Parts: sequence; structure tokens; C-alpha cells
Amino acid sequence: MSVAVVTDSASTVPAEVAASGLVHVVPLQVIIDDESYDEGSDGVTPERIAAALREKRAVSTSRPAPAAFSELYARLADEGATEIVSIHLSAEVSGTFESALVASRTAPVPVTCVDSRQVGVATGYAVESACAVIEAGGTAADAAKAARARAEAATSLFYVNTLEYLRRGGRVGAAAAVFGGVLAVKPLLGIVDGVIAPQAKVRTAAKAIAQLEAMAVAAAGEQRVEACVAHLAAEERATAMAERLAEQLGDRLVPARDGSPVRCVELGGVLGAHVGPGMLAICVAPVLDD
Repeated sequence: MSVAVVTDSASTVPAEVAASGLVHVVPLQVIIDDESYDEGSDGVTPERIAAALREKRAVSTSRPAPAAFSELYARLADEGATEIVSIHLSAEVSGTFESALVASRTAPVPVTCVDSRQVGVATGYAVESACAVIEAGGTAADAAKAARARAEAATSLFYVNTLEYLRRGGRVGAAAAVFGGVLAVKPLLGIVDGVIAPQAKVRTAAKAIAQLEAMAVAAAGEQRVEACVAHLAAEERATAMAERLAEQLGDRLVPARDGSPVRCVELGGVLGAHVGPGMLAICVAPVLDD
């Protein structure tokens, strides 16, 4: 049985995974001044997103239409897939999962849709776990179960310079009630039950970053974990954070595919449009044996 894996561009899977042939990525769209671009295209580089946000230009995002998934599911079936596992960012923050679910109902082969209840790197780890199961000869059901378990076990934490961009896009969720209009604080946020939720508020960037790292180390506990630092227009800070995390987590870390102790990536256009320049995130994902 041939099982294919589908995900969306917000999952931030490593380039080598996306190029493996097992994973197929459906792009979300980024709209800048009424011009729409597929995430990952040259028109929406992280640098361009950061610049557009700083210039206060109109930047928004859009989920893929169900037709995009329908076309991909049909093509994969034509190419020999007998089942498909479709893994996506939280349905609480995007309609992407809904589009995949709608398309799955008329797909020519069975499609199992997985709402990761996560965003970004944590969804990517769920995708990688599904792929590992399939490569080991597991079924689509096994792969979906592994993806859900990995996503549920992962911890996603992030720091933003301001809540302005999250509020503008309507994604701030429960954090708005806690932080209200006090945008001078440095918010620490996390993904809880699929939505963005407040974790702490700190007065300075240095204290916020130190607390973010401490929270990530605490989330790891004594487990074997993979860890990733993501950023938008904050490469120097992100690299330094990855190095400090590697020291603190030590032999609990399972190296990334590229051999680095802690993977460091820049966010794509869709997530970047909602968090703004200077954002730093840490994802800690326990490596599950089952």
C-alpha cells in the first residue's frame, strides 16, 4: 500500500523533507497591497514580509481553497497513492484544515485529515513523525495517530515585540483579554488547545527572551526532544538563542536532520505576517517511542 502525506506551507517542514517525494505541500497565500502570492514563492520572502509590515502596508493571508487539495489528492491517486494523510495547522487559527476536510470527502482514495492543533514547526514535527511511520511500513491510520501524538506532546512558545500584528489579523485569541491594549509589555505566548494563549508578560526584551528559554527547558523535562528556534527578521538573536538552548538541554537533544543540535529557521510569509518582525519562537517536541 502506498501512503502519501500532504501538509500546508505553514508547517515549516525542512526543505529536505519537502523535497523527499513523500510529503506534498499546499501553499497558503499572502496578500500584499491586493497582490496575492503563494507562500514560498519569490514574491513573499521573509525579508519582504518584514519590510511590508514595518512600512504599515496592507498584509493579510488566505487559506488554500478546497479545490487546491482536491487537485492534489486526485493527482496523488493517479500516481499510485492508495491512501493519504493530510496534516495541517490548527483549525482554531486557520481555515486550511476545513479546506482539506471538504476536499477529502470527494477524493478518489481515502484521506485522513489531521488537525495538529499546533502551528509552524510543531506541525512540521507531526508531519515528520507520520513520514517515519510510513517509511517503516506503517498504515495511514498509524501515521495519523503518530502525527496527533507528536503534535499533542510538543510545546510551542513565542515572543513578539508587539501584539499589534496578531490583533490586526484577529489571531490573538484569549491573549487580548489579558493584555488588552497595553502594547508596551513584551508578551510571551503559547499554543494551548489549538489557540494562541498568554503565558507571561515581561517588561523588557532581555527578560522576555530569558524567560522564554527557561520555559522551553522546563517543558522538555528529562525527555529526549527535538528543538527548533524560529524567527522573523531576528537572525542574530535566534542563532544565539539556539546555541544557549543546546547548552541547557545537553544530551536530551536529538539532533536535527541537518546535524545541528537545535534547528534555527526563519518563518515563512503566512506566520510572519501575523507575528511581525522581531518575533522569536521555540518548539520543543519529545521524541515518542510508540
